[in-house]
Amino acid sequence: MDTQTVPGTEGYADHALQLIARYGGVPFLDKYRPVLQLLPALPCAVLDIGAGTGADAAWLASAGHTVTAVEPVAAFREAGMRAHARHAIAWVDDSLPALSGIAARGARYELILVTAVWMHLAAQERVEAMQNVSRLLDPGALLVVSLRHGPAPAGRRMFAVTARETIDLALRNGLQLLLSTQAPSVQARNRDAGVCWSWLAFQK
Repeated sequence: MDTQTVPGTEGYADHALQLIARYGGVPFLDKYRPVLQLLPALPCAVLDIGAGTGADAAWLASAGHTVTAVEPVAAFREAGMRAHARHAIAWVDDSLPALSGIAARGARYELILVTAVWMHLAAQERVEAMQNVSRLLDPGALLVVSLRHGPAPAGRRMFAVTARETIDLALRNGLQLLLSTQAPSVQARNRDAGVCWSWLAFQK
């Protein structure tokens, strides 16, 4: 997949080396603290959309989950495959809003993560993405979405997406809201820049 054509990947490949180092320094338990109580305790099928270098996917795989990591930026995907080779992670070159490669597999998931991704999609792309993501959830499954608020880094395509809009999209696609909360960034440089996050959890 050519990352130049993938919505929301603009600017990431150009700063891949710097970002790869940063991504590995964010502990899973710190990042996901707002939703930890909702994550499945028993091993299940997980889809990590926009997996980056796979730090989250690796943590979940080490906890016994069966993880599929979707990442369209080749530099991140390749770094993740090297760094986490000991973990049984299925890496896929695919992206929102279509997720055509994942959809073609016909699999369903008990947990889908869309963290630090949604705000890179334009309005109509978000509509299409929610339709496609909701179809991939098993009945009773959990969807976690995080939204970045604050100044966008230079060269990135990022939209001001509200929690309310995202909740409404999910409800229209048959999902139930379990949690909506806001938390400061776990990265000091982002906190200093005024960045915070909305964390949303839905059930199919």
